[in-house]
Amino acid sequence: MTSPEEAETEETVTCLHMTFYHPCQKEKLMFRCLNFCRQEQVRADELAKFGRDSNICRYNLMDSRVSRVQFSLQFYRKLNSSELCFEIKNMSKKTKLIVDHTELGYLNKIDLPQKCIICFGDYQILAEIEEGESMDCFHTFLHLAEVPVLQERCLPSLQPVPESGISYSSFPSQGKSPTESDENES
Repeated sequence: MTSPEEAETEETVTCLHMTFYHPCQKEKLMFRCLNFCRQEQVRADELAKFGRDSNICRYNLMDSRVSRVQFSLQFYRKLNSSELCFEIKNMSKKTKLIVDHTELGYLNKIDLPQKCIICFGDYQILAEIEEGESMDCFHTFLHLAEVPVLQERCLPSLQPVPESGISYSSFPSQGKSPTESDENES
């Protein structure tokens, strides 16, 4: 039996949480081939492909309007760094992929932000990266959303309203930086 001091340190694994939404999911069941609420391990050297071709894609979307391969995710480590990241690449010739506010055409790729929304057609996917240390693999954890993830993420935050009744946050700042004032000044 080994003592706790001699035991190997357990390595944490990066986990990509993805929450899927489509307005017609209840009628068309396009996510029926995805394993929700179950963590899946993916080898670091594998491309995680999403699309309708089950022979090519690990994550199948059952919809004829989805490309055979819609997009792919590549797990990698940044040069001269221990930071582990994902790169997302649009594999569809017909449909643009939008990652937050960045539009990707065919074969365009960018680093996947820590938390972002991926959109194509009527599909919305909230992606959140839970950082880990392992360079051998990563995990995916898929969730199904009942409401649009854009609606969930873009709800206006409740800002306190000053006594004057005018909320300055509702007016565009037009590039001006905030200024400090003393309440005794006129």
